[in-house]
Amino acid sequence: MQYLQNYNPTGNFWFSVLLAALPIIALLYFLALHPHKAKNGERILGIYAPYAALIAVVVAFVIAIFVNGMPASMTLAAFGYGVASGLFPIGWIVFGAIFLYTMTVVTGKFEIVKDSIAGITADRRLQALLVAFSFGAFIEGASGFGTPVAVAGAIMVGLGFRPLTAAVVCLIANTAPVAWGAIGTPVLTLAKVTGINDGLITQMAGRQLPFFSLIIPFWLVATLVLMEKGKWKEVWEVWPAILVTGLSFATVQFTMAEYGLTMLVDIGAGMGSIIITSLFLKVWIPKNIITNEMAYAKLEGRDPGKPKAIPKHSWPVLLQAWMPWVFLAIFVAMWGVPSIKTWLNGLFNPQYNVPFLHLLAFKTAPVSVGAVAKTGEAAVFGFNLITMAGTGILIAAFITGILFLRVTAAQWKEILVTTIVRLKIPISVISLVIGLSYITKYAGTDVTLALAFAKTGVLYPFFAVMIGWLGVFLTGSDTASNSLFGNLQLVTAQQLGLNPLLMVTANSTGGVMGKMIDAQSITVATAACYADADEGVRNIGVIFRKVFWHSIVLAFLMGLLTMLQAYVFPWMIPTM
Repeated sequence: MQYLQNYNPTGNFWFSVLLAALPIIALLYFLALHPHKAKNGERILGIYAPYAALIAVVVAFVIAIFVNGMPASMTLAAFGYGVASGLFPIGWIVFGAIFLYTMTVVTGKFEIVKDSIAGITADRRLQALLVAFSFGAFIEGASGFGTPVAVAGAIMVGLGFRPLTAAVVCLIANTAPVAWGAIGTPVLTLAKVTGINDGLITQMAGRQLPFFSLIIPFWLVATLVLMEKGKWKEVWEVWPAILVTGLSFATVQFTMAEYGLTMLVDIGAGMGSIIITSLFLKVWIPKNIITNEMAYAKLEGRDPGKPKAIPKHSWPVLLQAWMPWVFLAIFVAMWGVPSIKTWLNGLFNPQYNVPFLHLLAFKTAPVSVGAVAKTGEAAVFGFNLITMAGTGILIAAFITGILFLRVTAAQWKEILVTTIVRLKIPISVISLVIGLSYITKYAGTDVTLALAFAKTGVLYPFFAVMIGWLGVFLTGSDTASNSLFGNLQLVTAQQLGLNPLLMVTANSTGGVMGKMIDAQSITVATAACYADADEGVRNIGVIFRKVFWHSIVLAFLMGLLTMLQAYVFPWMIPTM
């Protein structure tokens, strides 16, 4: 049975918009705002995340079937497709990252990694810059899809950051590089959907995001300090390092984008920032060094005692401890290279057309070209296990565990059991949320929400950014958002007489600001940062409340920049 998406099923557009928003409202309300009493009697906001996600899924089912008229079998198939996609590849990436991290902890090698990072700088503010921003950007460029938050979050907790702090900081850091995540996949997808050359989209994004690459490191450090009752002077004490980190990243990002190097922008910028910042910290030391122990002792009103001496390790010992992370970076980068991915897919890449869904849901005007799209929306689940980034991470773990760390059979068992216990609840939440997003995608309710933004006339350049922001919030992916709304941005720009390149690019650059608040990213962050899975899931709502306003303000600034480029500085837009 075919299903034609109807973006105004009630006949009253704004009432249809309200109904389309109900699943999202339900998720946000029960996740972050619903008041209830905890077991200890304390009054808190937000219910247990799996329950919140399940309620939102039920609401989405009701809206899709009884309001939009989507067949029940198709709605169920869309949900199942989303759940499977939540397990593979998203859950698989998190599993691989936590498995590798747990291996380094069980073997005691992470202590050596901590000492070596402290050898570069013992200051927690600078460690956050190096790990969450610079290294996270490199991993985003190589792999994307939640990998940087999982990897950087685990490292930061290992360095002594509190789980909540590590999660919030890593989510904020994972913004500026997202547009070129996974070897440029979001931009390449946007180019395919709109027919605009990916090099031009990269150039346009490179004339927007470097401004934010300068801002985010400062934002990150300020958030780190202030959320744990520090003072502004602690932020200004390290401004030279913040500037070097942001400027080195932004400079490489802008330069590579100007040359249209879509697949290498983030990898180059992240690597450049790591190298330049590390070298700078060899010659510059902040006047006051604040370690995690000092910060938390002050916060708890206790004496931190004398600073612990950082143990010195020989180069062979350091090299052995770092091998899992070196191999992780290598394999994640290799797994993102298109030629390698194509070759591996040739070895094993089963594709399954989703029953009752594949090619049966049709987009309609104004999203489609013509009244109804010529072909239905594809729903193909590719179980390409070999080419999933999580598999690359696991291979890195096994190679280094066997050859370099000499992991015993008993340790392998401990690593596996610890990882499974830690992730069983977070991954279930990820699957439910992705299932929800797939219902909204195939029912067309997300397009209804986007069309509401598209009715803003002269203000559309600002709201083009918000459509991208909404898309990433709903789907958890800049790539998925570009696929979903890229053509809508193109058609609306043409109808309003606006520059199509700017509006299309705004979908991707606006989307990156929504990355920190999508439920998928937040759940990945809790899985990576909280050893106690139950505690992590209970803090999903807390983390959402803490990052939400950061996301809104950054999206507002991107919208303002896009407005200025549309009407005041059109010379900043590349010539098509």
